[in-house]
Amino acid sequence: MPVLSVLDQSPIRSGGTAADAVAETIELARACERWGYHRYWLAEHHSSRGLAGSTPEILIGQVAARTSRMRVGAGGVMLSHYSALKVAENFRMLETLYPGRIDLGIGRAPGSDPRTARALAHGPGALGVEHFPEQIADLIGYVHGELPQGHPFRGVRAMPEGPTMPEVWLLGSSGESAALAAHFGTAFSFAHFISSEGGVEVTRAYLAEFRPSPMLASPRASAAVFALVADTEAEALRLARSRDLWILRLYTGRPGAFPSIEEAEAYPYTEQDLGIIRHARRRTIAGAPEQVRERLITLAAEYGVDELVIVTIAHEFKARLRSYQLLAEVFGLSPVSGLDGDRMATP
Repeated sequence: MPVLSVLDQSPIRSGGTAADAVAETIELARACERWGYHRYWLAEHHSSRGLAGSTPEILIGQVAARTSRMRVGAGGVMLSHYSALKVAENFRMLETLYPGRIDLGIGRAPGSDPRTARALAHGPGALGVEHFPEQIADLIGYVHGELPQGHPFRGVRAMPEGPTMPEVWLLGSSGESAALAAHFGTAFSFAHFISSEGGVEVTRAYLAEFRPSPMLASPRASAAVFALVADTEAEALRLARSRDLWILRLYTGRPGAFPSIEEAEAYPYTEQDLGIIRHARRRTIAGAPEQVRERLITLAAEYGVDELVIVTIAHEFKARLRSYQLLAEVFGLSPVSGLDGDRMATP
């Protein structure tokens, strides 16, 4: 039975605000810890009217402060925008505050439109995406305090140092990130919710080609999947219509807040629109609890992974909460009682 975790993109609902989205992230994280989810990842998107999570390193601290057991991390930091040293410092600080609970997921995609990506990289010293493998090596070196002999920045320390280290993951929806994860000996998560094309082959290639490292003796892989659960299949499919319209607008250059079901049902779809939606639905698992459970177990077996990271968005936050709760129940996750969710961790 696969372990279940969460990826939260902090969606902004039509009629809601970005502040609502951030508050819902905190509430959902606390609920998911109570229901027994293993880890909680925060996404990074920029200049988006539909996704509020622009700085996962800040949200991680807030979520970790309001939970006490669950691992919390980035899913992920878009490393090509930043200095490897600064990212290492951010996550070394988080690891110092919440030892043994922090994940550092690294992504290669811009997490934005091209113009926003240029704004993020603005200034002298910015590196192109072709330097991504070098940045990964530097980041791992800074996190572990082990830059190689001859490195121009050997001796520079990512502070604060400590006895534990963040768990490093590479995230991706193509073979390149998987190959890099295997080469560097990190964990790997395939973004099935972004692209299902070739995901099984990519993930199994990572498992086969993994090179042991000081971080991991054997490969560790997961798949991130969009799943939406309701008490009945009909209700789940009705809720999923909001995502259909949101994806359509995203793919046709009209991104925005996550639409209501009523807005989605009233939208005048063309045949071309319906074709886009049918294609996108191949990455959506929606249904009653047992239906979704069986499809997720099958997907995990196809990928050869023992962990699924669940992305769930519905226009109504109560429906989103209910989906995660039903999924936890049908998978038999162990609820955690007596948690002091507002306890602030100390080093």
